[in-house]
Amino acid sequence: MTRKIKIVDTTLRDGEQTAGVVFANSEKLHIAKMLDAIGVDQIEAGIPVMGGDEKKVIKEIVDAGLRASIMGWNRAVVADVQHSIDCGCDAVAVSISTSDIHIKNKLKSTREKVIESMSRACEFAKKHNLYVSVNAEDASRADPEFLIKFGRAAKNAGADRLRFCDTIGLMEPFGTYERIKWLIEEVGLDVEMHMHNDFGMATANTLAGIRAGATYAGVTVVGLGERAGNAALEEVVMALKYLENIDLNFKTEQFRELALYVSRAAGRELPIWKSIVGTNMFAHESGIHADGALKDPRTYEPITPEEVGLERQIVIGKHSGTASIKNKFKEYGIELEEQEAAVILEKVRALTVDVKRPLFDKELVAIYEESLGKRTIELEK
Repeated sequence: MTRKIKIVDTTLRDGEQTAGVVFANSEKLHIAKMLDAIGVDQIEAGIPVMGGDEKKVIKEIVDAGLRASIMGWNRAVVADVQHSIDCGCDAVAVSISTSDIHIKNKLKSTREKVIESMSRACEFAKKHNLYVSVNAEDASRADPEFLIKFGRAAKNAGADRLRFCDTIGLMEPFGTYERIKWLIEEVGLDVEMHMHNDFGMATANTLAGIRAGATYAGVTVVGLGERAGNAALEEVVMALKYLENIDLNFKTEQFRELALYVSRAAGRELPIWKSIVGTNMFAHESGIHADGALKDPRTYEPITPEEVGLERQIVIGKHSGTASIKNKFKEYGIELEEQEAAVILEKVRALTVDVKRPLFDKELVAIYEESLGKRTIELEK
């Protein structure tokens, strides 16, 4: 693929719209700097029309001298766009609903007025030399013919790209591919995939859209976002690299640090099973898996832990095998015979069932001393 795929991160806007999440201004600035450092092309920094702290921190992000483009999110209202201009943003998102259920029930408006409002705001932004993304909210439920009409009107108003929003996560990859391919052919405008995760398909739908011709991927760190969240930055970048052979040259070794910071700032636990950045990505307990990973990590790991800022772990628990036991005791400077490892393993399995978890080093040492009558092992403090 020769097209340049660009990443638009909206952690600071859509991510912060997660129910119960508020970032401090210092956190928003730090997140923006971290996103810029790893290679994000455009940062949607917030909603300038909110004023107050929101407008203040967006100005701080703009003034931080980042390489990334800084975008302000706006309704399709000229006054909103003016607030983004006040902040010094070089790009704006002009967003308005495109589905009839939104137009009639939320906006209490008509299709014609939607296009008029969008065009007016877009034209105003272009007069001020801004990069413009026209956001088709709820595009996945919009009448296809109206969406084409909307996209063409955006192009005529000077829009640089069209953001296809699967606002309530109803798309699936096969339908997404066909819809986006047709949209690009009919409108002739760059398309951004902005997919929500209500049915767990946000990343898959993003990849499907890119395969169909979209050139922008809208993401958030760890998939933070309203309801079930958005397509996750780390998932999209790594999937593009390993599944689509598109290397964006991101500093992926910083993904774990970024994920932890955003999770803590958001007051959300980072699940150990989270794809790409969760600690269980490279944790092996099952005897067959652990043995394979010890011999050649590629047997059970699609990427290396170092590439995303993690480390490999061999967990000693109910499903461990003798290879894991022997490897663990090598860390203590002890070479176990196969029979000795088998004796210890039997005790390990019994204890893990009792305590309902893997074992700590001190528990393993206690089993070693009790079952083999060996000398005490000095563990590093």
